[in-house]
Amino acid sequence: MSRWRHPKPRSKPREAVEPDLLRRVNAVAVLLGAVDVTAVAVVTARFPLDWRWTAVVAAALLGVRAACRLYRRRLWLSWFHDLPRSAGATAVAFALVTLVGLLGLAGGDLGAAVAAQWAVLGFAGLSEPARLAVFAFGRWCRRRFHRCDRTLVVGAGKVGVDLVGAMLAHPEFGLRPVGFVDPEPALDRAALPVDLVDEDLADAITRLGVGTVVLAFSHARESSVVDSAITAHRLGCTTLVVPRMFELYQDGPDIERLRSYPLMRLGTAPTSRPSWWVKRAMDVVLAAVALVVLSPVIALCALAVLLESGRPVIFRQVRVGMDDQPFVLYKLRSVRMQGEDDSQVTWSVVGDRRVGPVGRFLRGTSLDELPQLWNILRGDMSIVGPRPERPGFVREFSAIHELYWARHRVPTGLTGLAQVHGLRGDTSIVDRSRYDNYYIANWSLWLDVKILLQTVGELLCRRNR
Repeated sequence: MSRWRHPKPRSKPREAVEPDLLRRVNAVAVLLGAVDVTAVAVVTARFPLDWRWTAVVAAALLGVRAACRLYRRRLWLSWFHDLPRSAGATAVAFALVTLVGLLGLAGGDLGAAVAAQWAVLGFAGLSEPARLAVFAFGRWCRRRFHRCDRTLVVGAGKVGVDLVGAMLAHPEFGLRPVGFVDPEPALDRAALPVDLVDEDLADAITRLGVGTVVLAFSHARESSVVDSAITAHRLGCTTLVVPRMFELYQDGPDIERLRSYPLMRLGTAPTSRPSWWVKRAMDVVLAAVALVVLSPVIALCALAVLLESGRPVIFRQVRVGMDDQPFVLYKLRSVRMQGEDDSQVTWSVVGDRRVGPVGRFLRGTSLDELPQLWNILRGDMSIVGPRPERPGFVREFSAIHELYWARHRVPTGLTGLAQVHGLRGDTSIVDRSRYDNYYIANWSLWLDVKILLQTVGELLCRRNR
């Protein structure tokens, strides 16, 4: 079966989105945050601090604890397990408050600085017992009221069965197994503790209201397991992976524990993070400013195209965007129109005789891409992302190259990680796909900024960095 026919996650109806939003609100994380905010309010009221020192203490304590991910979602509600991280965060906050006092940044009153230090210590004395109570309350609620995430396990082998058994016997970990997904189960269907789901993973997630997908070992091809991870990731599920040689794995920032099994927690989909809204706002602002500032350049380029080869000046072409949705992409035409338009099925290569001097200049300087700023304003594209491709080539490449289809998890971009590494035009599709999927897996606002800076360097210096 070609990868193009691989069942893709479909857009959810509006009524299915609201439960997802509610499911992402983790009660334990909210309570832990509320406990710390209350403790900060109590200690800053108890000690004689002015508004400046109150702000310093609150920012140091809550900021450091948030950076240390003390308010994260978690399976294992263990105060003892979390205590070293919590104590370390408090120690860092104490050091920051001390530094502010030594530098006199919040006023030169030594007594106020000492009071702020005592406030931090008082915070620890109030917060830790309350956190212990929150963890105990969370475990009790999971056992008593079954406040657990509906979970699918991909892989119906010994490890998968053990994991499901642990979930059923220990609901305090917050996972409720509702089925296995495995095209080649190692055990007989009747021996499985929960049902074997015969439908596609995306359909099962939607039908069963699944919030967590656990990837255990399976006899299916490795690429199928990766496909499952991307599908779950794309549908907004929490994705946990049993690592190879799991017996040797140590606890770490992204490692959960389900009894004796370590589970690696994959990061959430970029489009579901709050920082993605910052990316979209930056796209709109930068694209609008660029359109205004570069409008004379676009007009001159359009005039040059008109004089060289006539109309149309703007070239319109159907491309594939996020979630395989087609959209019309705009470019300044760099190829002479000769008879029937075959651009949807013809790959343009270096030395194409249809490209005149103006077209070569526009392509060499990437000025032909400037009208895509309008696509960015419309929301069809982003400034940074995988480059969009034509539907026919998407079908062809998806059928040949593993995980090419997965690059459509985010909006396409005017520039991208593959492009700043020299993968433009007639270059390796495998390498492009690998860079694009790396970009999605490691997306951050800083990565976007770095790609933009590399793009500017590439345009100015004409060499890859």
